[in-house]
Order: sequence, then structure tokens, then C-alpha cells
Amino acid sequence: MTINIVEKIDDLVKVNHVLVSVSDKTGLDTLIPELVNVNPGIKIFSTGGTYSKIKDILGDASESTLTQVSEYTGQPETQGGLVKTLDFKIYLGLLTETYNDSHQEDLKRTGGVPIDMVIVNLYPFQETIKKQDVTLENARGNIDIGGPCMIRASAKNFIRVASVVDPADYGAIISSLKATSGNTTLELRHDLAKKAFKHTADYDQAISGYLASGTFSETVLPCYNLK
Repeated sequence: MTINIVEKIDDLVKVNHVLVSVSDKTGLDTLIPELVNVNPGIKIFSTGGTYSKIKDILGDASESTLTQVSEYTGQPETQGGLVKTLDFKIYLGLLTETYNDSHQEDLKRTGGVPIDMVIVNLYPFQETIKKQDVTLENARGNIDIGGPCMIRASAKNFIRVASVVDPADYGAIISSLKATSGNTTLELRHDLAKKAFKHTADYDQAISGYLASGTFSETVLPCYNLK
């Protein structure tokens, strides 16, 4: 296997393309207009309920700023939103490197764009399993797949991409963007990556702990009609 060794990166990366898909929509009312104010030409990709929320926030401006992920990828969401963002074009945009000619050719070939910031928080698994009447199927349904994948991909590529997982960080991120004319700094991206990997690690630990909390017969058999 050949591993890419990156020798040239930028400290400042202009935030031109943002992917937003959040379960917790706290702070979007402030964040989204501020992103547009910092860079009026910014393009935002989003999914499902997040798309609807951002469309309401932006109003008429959404026509030139906001795009459904399904429209960008050319693939419709599956029933219930089970598959929305697990697409080659998305991950090319997240993992591509600025000074890698092959990556840039892949973007041209697919009509893709480099995604500069990912704003994602996950299905509320921890909150779900705290409920007294929670069933295994309730818990299983709240295991997020696409979200952790996007967080990990963007955090891995912190040399170019900002991975944002906590609404409490929105204010500091906007302040940083304003101070740098709409750019993220390498230091900011590195700090966000550390938090992102801790976020997905805690999430996976919660899932593992829940599944390990009872025996197979206790937790699985009462929940389904086996054939």
C-alpha cells in the first residue's frame, strides 16, 4: 500500500465549501448567517432536517448558497435517511489534498469540490439509552454511521479541513474566521481534530458499553420476531 506523504500545506485555508449535517441544531441560527457574512460566496451542502433548517435561516439567499447533498452527489437519500452522505464524491472532497495533482484531477473528473469545513454532530445515542423504556431497536436506530465517517475523514485531513462537532465552539470559530478574512488556521484545525476524534471515540465507547451491558438472549431475542 502506498501512503501519501504530504510535504506542502497551507496555514490559512479559505472556507469556500461547508458540509452541515447535525442532530443538535443549537446555534445554527447564528452560525449560518455569520458564515455567509464572512464569505458571501460560500457554498453550503446539507441533508434532511438540517437542510430545511438552513433554508429557513437563509431565506431567499438559500437559492445561491445552499445545496442538498443528494443534488451534489447525484444519489437520492435512502428511505428514512439511512444512507445520505456515504458517497465517493463527499469523501473525495473531504480527503483531497491541495498540492496533490492526482487528487485535483479526481475532483475535475467527478465535478467535485474540496470541502473546507464539516459541521456534524451525531444521532443522540447516549440520550436515547438513558430513557427508561428504551428498546434495543430504539438504540440500534440511533447508531450514527455517516456522521462519524465524515468527522473522522475531515479530522484526519486537518491539514486542510476543519472538523466541527460541538455547537459550543461556533462562536470561537466565527471569531477566528473574521480575524483571518474567512480562513481557518492550521492551529484551529488541529485543535478541532483532537476534539473530533475524542468525540467519535466516546460515541463508540457508549455503543460498545450498551451492547455489552446484557446477555445476547436478554437484549436481542425479545426485540425481534425470528424466522
